[in-house]
Amino acid sequence: MKFRQLATFIVLASLVLILVPVASRAEGKFNLKPGAMGKICLTCHTAFSDKLKARYVHTPLTEGECTGCHNPHASGHDNLLDADANLLCYNCHDNMVPKKATSVHQVVAEGKCVACHDPHASNNPSNLIKAGQELCFSCHKELGERIATNKYKHAPVQKDCLLCHTPHASEKNAKLLKTEQPALCLKCHKTNSGSFKKRHMNYPVEKGRCTSCHDPHGSNSGAILADVIHNPVSNQMCNQCHNEPDSANPFGLKKNGFEICQGCHYDMINTAFSKDRVHWPLVDRTGCINCHTPHASNSKGLLRKPMIQVCGKCHADTIARQERSFTKHQPISSGNCTACHSPHASDNMFLLNKAKTVEVCGQCHDWQTHSTHPIGDKVVDPRNSNLRLQCLSCHRTHGTEYKSFLHFADVQSLCVQCHTKYRR
Repeated sequence: MKFRQLATFIVLASLVLILVPVASRAEGKFNLKPGAMGKICLTCHTAFSDKLKARYVHTPLTEGECTGCHNPHASGHDNLLDADANLLCYNCHDNMVPKKATSVHQVVAEGKCVACHDPHASNNPSNLIKAGQELCFSCHKELGERIATNKYKHAPVQKDCLLCHTPHASEKNAKLLKTEQPALCLKCHKTNSGSFKKRHMNYPVEKGRCTSCHDPHGSNSGAILADVIHNPVSNQMCNQCHNEPDSANPFGLKKNGFEICQGCHYDMINTAFSKDRVHWPLVDRTGCINCHTPHASNSKGLLRKPMIQVCGKCHADTIARQERSFTKHQPISSGNCTACHSPHASDNMFLLNKAKTVEVCGQCHDWQTHSTHPIGDKVVDPRNSNLRLQCLSCHRTHGTEYKSFLHFADVQSLCVQCHTKYRR
């Protein structure tokens, strides 16, 4: 009898040891009623019942764990999230960005996962809020519009951006590329045919960067060459600048710096060197290709990128100043730096394209009707007798934190800098 009682006690004790932790897990960190996880939320959030019928449901929701992301009681974050929205996803998805990644998608770097993913459910794989290119082009609108209107299409671009790019980050490659050039291109393009070699003048382009001539997103030029093509390229005269294709260094240049460009652009180079001030990129060892691409480009003048990006590479502080400015100066905001500056050389300070500031501004602004305030060479700046009053006496062309890029917060504060008797 005693043996039977002892055996019964051991069995009951074992069941308690097994069942108690199970019950504890069911309560969760917020001590919800057993079986309440997920279901109890849907009693109020009834719309989510339909949402959860989507083809792809976020794993925590399939397990009824709303509390995986939300705090059911109170939170210092929007939507009762259990942590900062920019960090919450990393609690589970902590391997999306490799350490020391070469390139990271901006929305990922900013923690804006929900810009692409629906945190609850979606009919698209990976809970994406839109499918394929439609999602990418919702941010990359300009690129999407250009791709849609291109005369010559690149087949992978028409199918899926993710054939070439990774959506989160690339460990070793720029621009989120899955594989660096030319290996990425050579996955589809065979280079050992006679026609391929003939088209490329027998240069070993399979070892080069394809995008120095071709636009991988398509273009309006044959062979998807970028839309603006350097004449030697379009005329298949590669050896005008490069060594012969069968030489030891076929991509080597016959001359360095501006000298290789001078052969054709003789007048421009000579004119630039006749000026008092020469833009330094023109005369360093790299020369013209600091700003221009020698083969093909999608930017006017064979610029490597849109003008504001080319100029901003060195003059980042100036571009940042404009971005902070209360009033945007139209030539800068439209990326037209050469509206005021000569990019190669000038006789004027700051490489301005006119000798006097009033003349530079006067190209767009009819200053004589803008203000009756006297300015010009005959008007001495009361604050410094070595200076003359001109547009920059009151305005900063690249912007300020104040309206009309004035130097001071209001007109009165500005005027009393000279008209001191009106100071209060």
